[in-house]
Amino acid sequence: QQKIPYLCGVWRFANAYHINAQKGEVFITIYHQTLSEKRRLTKELQQISEELLHLPDGKIICVHNGNRVKWFHSDGHTQTYIPKKHREYAQQLAYKRFLLEKQTECKKELYALELYQRHAVGENKKSDRFLSEDPAYQELLCPFYQMVTQEELIWSDTSYPKNPNYPEQLKYKSCKNEYVRSKSEALIAMNLYMEKIAYRYECELKIGKAVFYPDFTILHPLTGKEIYWEHFGKMDLPEYAKNAADKLHMYARNGIYPGDRLITTYETMEQPLDTAIVQKLITYHFK
Repeated sequence: QQKIPYLCGVWRFANAYHINAQKGEVFITIYHQTLSEKRRLTKELQQISEELLHLPDGKIICVHNGNRVKWFHSDGHTQTYIPKKHREYAQQLAYKRFLLEKQTECKKELYALELYQRHAVGENKKSDRFLSEDPAYQELLCPFYQMVTQEELIWSDTSYPKNPNYPEQLKYKSCKNEYVRSKSEALIAMNLYMEKIAYRYECELKIGKAVFYPDFTILHPLTGKEIYWEHFGKMDLPEYAKNAADKLHMYARNGIYPGDRLITTYETMEQPLDTAIVQKLITYHFK
């Protein structure tokens, strides 16, 4: 059966952030994550409701008699014995009961988030202004954003061959105390870090006879597979756009396709990278 994840009530210290493209200011806010969690919970409730439509009426009651268990179907008034040969029917009723429990939990979480939103001050929280007014505090807070497992920490911190080209372009410091090449890459790195997703920046990747350095090589928190994220930040430049298309073609020829093991984002001078897009991509691919 498909697993249905749900919010367990564990709030992260910080959940989302934005970068001012002109000033490079970063501020952290919980508000946007509540919106994301509400969307996720609403989607899960819809999935649960759809599955419940295909399950039988009533509920199952398991009666223990020593080491033996008997199954009974209940319609709220009458209990009817379910023979062992109807095990599949019993399984469907058990799964229905499980889904109903999940449904109740999701509704409670959704209600709690709605209460939070009604009473939260939203975008203009003093804590957000506190962080945005002095970026130095962000560096002090970085230790609070740690990976979930020791295996992810080891993978993330183990030495790996990096891009040796144009080191002078590494100007923007990330939360992992490493330097990236653009504010947009810093935005992606910060979101991955705060979501506790292990990644390597510009790790060497050999594809056929070619050597690439994907912007981010990400260890999928659920499958353990390596996923690549390429950000193309100058798509309004014809030569740059051509090189981006060539790179995507090379990925595809070697079985790495956008939307599968390859995440791609794009921007131009007039259309900078949107924080909301980054957050949605992370949620879609890794949650």
